[in-house]
Amino acid sequence: MLITELLERNAKLYRDEVALVEINPSDKRDRASTWREASLVEIASPDTPYRRETTWGKFNEDSNRIANLLLSRGVKRETKVGILLMNCIEWLPVYFGVLKAGCIAVPFNYRYTSEEINYCLDLADCEILIFGPDFITRIDKIINDLPEKCKTLFFVGPDTPAYAENCWALKNYCSSVTPPVAIDEHDYAAIYFSSGTTGFPKAILHDHKALYCSCLTEQNHHKQQHDDIFLCIPPLYHTGAKMHWFGSLLSGSKAVLLRGVKPEWILRTVTEEKCTIVWLLVPWAQDILDCIESGKINLDEHLVEQWRLMHIGAQPVPPSLVNRWQKYFPGQEYDTNYGLSESLGPGCVHLGIGNTDKVGAIGIPGYLWSAKIVNENDEEVKVGEVGELCVKGPGVMKCYYKNPEATAEVLKGEWLYTGDMAEIDEDGFITLVDRKKDVVISGGENIYPVQIEAFLRKHDKIKDVAVIGLPDARLGEIAAAIIEIKEGFTCTEEEINEFCSDLPKYKRPRKIIFADVPRNATGKIEKPKLREIYCNGRLVEAQIKS
Repeated sequence: MLITELLERNAKLYRDEVALVEINPSDKRDRASTWREASLVEIASPDTPYRRETTWGKFNEDSNRIANLLLSRGVKRETKVGILLMNCIEWLPVYFGVLKAGCIAVPFNYRYTSEEINYCLDLADCEILIFGPDFITRIDKIINDLPEKCKTLFFVGPDTPAYAENCWALKNYCSSVTPPVAIDEHDYAAIYFSSGTTGFPKAILHDHKALYCSCLTEQNHHKQQHDDIFLCIPPLYHTGAKMHWFGSLLSGSKAVLLRGVKPEWILRTVTEEKCTIVWLLVPWAQDILDCIESGKINLDEHLVEQWRLMHIGAQPVPPSLVNRWQKYFPGQEYDTNYGLSESLGPGCVHLGIGNTDKVGAIGIPGYLWSAKIVNENDEEVKVGEVGELCVKGPGVMKCYYKNPEATAEVLKGEWLYTGDMAEIDEDGFITLVDRKKDVVISGGENIYPVQIEAFLRKHDKIKDVAVIGLPDARLGEIAAAIIEIKEGFTCTEEEINEFCSDLPKYKRPRKIIFADVPRNATGKIEKPKLREIYCNGRLVEAQIKS
């Protein structure tokens, strides 16, 4: 089956039921006049958060119209179509329209600079770019330097730039009937870009079968039913957010797209939309808890009884965070999901609901997936030994597009070598130790920053922490901890060193830096940025006592 067929099914079964809601608390303007022409929205009153919604029937019709618009412009099978939109109610209809036309959807990170946008358009061979109002300035800068193949620019929103056409308006002149395009599960469907934390991103190619199998994996893990309501906050360009939403697609249930991460916005949306499932990143969960504990948020003023599942992905989860969470949300189910864009997002490994005694681990192989941990000789390691995590399943990428050398480095037969170092316990639960490239080798000892970070997060004053290696003439590298302190607290280097006295001596950070910890849109610590800051001469070298 195809995910486009799931959308068709939902349009028949639940035609007039709400499929998607968009809430933008920072935008309280009444934009009814701008958007009613698309007959897609219901506008809240001007003094409430900006809210729009669409039904399954309208969702499907809009996708068909977008597909037919693309076909009218002569797209061929597997034409690459870039999508550069903030989370909005048009995002998924555009995505499905691209797929229904037999094209390859190419979602772009909304944080990309003009240069990165141009680079990725060229890398993916995009012939069409569909973009929104937030990106006009960035496109303006490169409009005369776009790749030769990218000849068509479509716009979604008001005030269309002169060099683009408004596809959301043009689609209304196209048929709402499903286009007669034969699509096979083995046809290529989407290109996703790697996070780019090591430089310019790589283009990751997936087929239609992988997209559909992600629906099965997600629904198996989190048991979405038709009456569930999923609150989606992370960006839809990323495999994580979209593939978690695939559980809603499979169950035909409503999803809410919240444009904002403030704790009060999240809890207000959970209350007003009666959300039952919420996927958070670690910083957002931590901010919610901090606001509750500081008294900025009174949990009694919010409706959370129906909120049955909170799950986290994209980064290691400190057990202390989950313990704090369960204090304020007792009885709520919890899960952790591990994945990569190369494995089509979350779920190739997951903790599993009910396994909170194993928090700290990423879990066991997900539904339809296998996993193993191997040493440098490609032999499976024993319990407690560290090796590289490898996964196998229907979501493994076909290749890095136009990069056979990089593909050969990570794809060995059916196995994807993740680059994550991990260990397995006697119960078969896998724990991440660190990224292979992030291991700090100090005086011949392997130091895994994730382990130190998890330890430091237990400190009551620490909001976030990142550990990187700094060059050292004697030891080769030393571990440095960049520590972000909670608002309203102060902390000294002496306090941190005293706290770390419980760590083995070789694991203790030899440099403490109090500063903000940068994270990308999917919650991952931007360690290359930290290395650039602290390894390239901007940090005054201090005396390090061995």
